[in-house]
Amino acid sequence: MAANSPDLDALADAIEGFNVYFIRLSAVRRLSFSALSVLHTLSRVGRPMRLTELTATEQLKQPALTSLVAKLERDGLVARRPDPGDGRAVLLSLTPEGEQVVRSRRADRVARLARVVDRLDDEERAALDDHTRLLTRLSEIAAALDD
Repeated sequence: MAANSPDLDALADAIEGFNVYFIRLSAVRRLSFSALSVLHTLSRVGRPMRLTELTATEQLKQPALTSLVAKLERDGLVARRPDPGDGRAVLLSLTPEGEQVVRSRRADRVARLARVVDRLDDEERAALDDHTRLLTRLSEIAAALDD
């Protein structure tokens, strides 16, 4: 690692500390963290996904994910349709109601974040813009490594 490398322990602590605050929002329709994660993944990917693709991102075994997706489908948040490229497979996508859950949670996060950012001074807000670009770049690199 280069001599001018950041303190990765401190960075991990900062990210984990922020995540504790940021990802824990009030319950939405009594959905579990895993259910919300599936909805957010489908939204973020922006295209229908196979169940096997979701197992790679959701850290659930296929039987548990199958059960969870069935519940989300019963609740009207996820739709299944046959995969036109493979009749044995199913593609999953968000319903309009599922999209609304994701949009609502994002709006709650933005509002919650605004309350925190409002307490920063002008210099800190400017630094935050630079750090946002760096975190976005780190996310892009991490996603490319996972491909």
